[in-house]
Amino acid sequence: MLAVLLPLLLGQIIPSVKQTQFLKPAQNLRDSRYCEIVPIFRRGLNFQIPVFNTAGLNDCPADLWARQNATEIAKKYNAFMVKLNGPRYWTMDFIKAEKTTESGRVVEFNGLQMRERATISLNLVDIINLQKPYQAHSVMRNTVFGYLKGKKVYELSSPTGEVFRMQSYAQIVDPSLNINNLDSLGDRLKLPQGWKYQVKILNKDSKLKADGIAYVLQDDFQNSYQKQTNLP
Repeated sequence: MLAVLLPLLLGQIIPSVKQTQFLKPAQNLRDSRYCEIVPIFRRGLNFQIPVFNTAGLNDCPADLWARQNATEIAKKYNAFMVKLNGPRYWTMDFIKAEKTTESGRVVEFNGLQMRERATISLNLVDIINLQKPYQAHSVMRNTVFGYLKGKKVYELSSPTGEVFRMQSYAQIVDPSLNINNLDSLGDRLKLPQGWKYQVKILNKDSKLKADGIAYVLQDDFQNSYQKQTNLP
């Protein structure tokens, strides 16, 4: 029973607040801005990682994001460390969240409200690899990422045939990166041997689903990709 309750207790270390920030849904999500704060809690050789983001609440205003200090947040909540993951911009056209991914509780960091969207559980080896590009890890969430006909998708393929589609690009490593740069991003990536980056224009609508677990990775610019497992 304790093993089941522990992740829930860790998540509750950061208190819930009443939602007071609301963002009008964009007609098209593509290139919309958001940010994440990812506290990492250590218990022995295991790590529990709730993921909070601003989607649906606000567009991560620059002044509020500038207030965030990872060291101070980690100290306040007794976290092993905290990752400030943003600003980021979506590269899909819509998101449908289900179950707890949709209804996650709201928290607040220095005036910036976020909703809990996912949970990651890792061991010591995994936490080391989490910081490495092109290393996939599992995220517990229920989502559908929608990509519309005629729009571009940006994909990585591994030597074993796995395909990872970009879900967001980041202005963390390169603050000047924007959606117009993504066509030529492959020229800048330090891809492992056998990996490829490609840009495609969809000839039909496409949905990238996560039914409880998504497999995600980042490139060396911290752009995020989800593994294609059940495309229609």
